[in-house]
Parts: sequence; structure tokens; C-alpha cells
Amino acid sequence: MPKVQPPELKKFMDKKISVSLNANRHVTGVMRGFDQFMNIVLDNAIDERMKS
Repeated sequence: MPKVQPPELKKFMDKKISVSLNANRHVTGVMRGFDQFMNIVLDNAIDERMKS
């Protein structure tokens, strides 16, 4: 069975990213860090609720 590779999040460090979450939420900010569980740290984040 092939080993599953974690996503390459290093290339997004110090770049502006946009993340879609559940409950129609959308967060945009500069990625400052992450861990092995894919928790991310965003700086200057803006949290928006999308209209459904």
C-alpha cells in the first residue's frame, strides 16, 4: 500500500491564502504557520459568512 503524503503547505508560508470552511464560512489571511494536523495560523485574517 503506498504511503500517503501530507500536503505541501510550506510553499504557502508568508503568502495570502483563502480557506473555505463549513457553515458557509470563508477566511482569508497570510499564512504564518501550520502543524501535522493541518491546523493553520493566519495573520490579518478576515472571516466572512457566505450567503447561501
